[in-house]
Amino acid sequence: MTDLTKAMGINPPSLYATFGNKETLFEKVLDRYIEGPGGYVKESLLAPTAVEFVRQLLSASADFFTDPSHACGCLAINAGLAWNPESKEVHKQLARRHVAREKLFEDRLRQALREGDLPKDSDPRDLARYLSVVFQGLAVQASAGATRRDLQKVVDMVLSGWPPSSQRVLAHPLYDNQTRNQQRTRARSIRYPVQ
Repeated sequence: MTDLTKAMGINPPSLYATFGNKETLFEKVLDRYIEGPGGYVKESLLAPTAVEFVRQLLSASADFFTDPSHACGCLAINAGLAWNPESKEVHKQLARRHVAREKLFEDRLRQALREGDLPKDSDPRDLARYLSVVFQGLAVQASAGATRRDLQKVVDMVLSGWPPSSQRVLAHPLYDNQTRNQQRTRARSIRYPVQ
């Protein structure tokens, strides 16, 4: 906290007057992180197919988690791994956010199932959990020093085993700039359902 207040040029009472406590400050930091650098997660939800959703999510994660311009991995996942028993509320908040992210994955995969983009016997909940485990694993591996190339190999393995579409997916306008801009605008309106 001392480093933070020093970097901001304020004293601790000013920080607490603004945010109330460390937990509230951390919540605000996470919100900003999810909406800012972590915004690629919401953008991936708008992909036209399930496999493209997975490809975008995991490839962008591999890029972000290994970006040398910031600490490797993911703020929320790294914070959860460095859990302090005195910060039970922060731990609960991180757990709620992880559950909320997995629910977003599940909702996207349920949509794919309804649209015939996954085999009829697919279980969106199981696929979302699998995807969440891989997503979190990529962050942990990056934190431990894995390279972008290392993570992409994992992404490629996931994609090679992803359930095939139950229908022929026609060419889609994903790479059309106007459509991509519209998707980004829609992505900004998606909210993590965190209580």
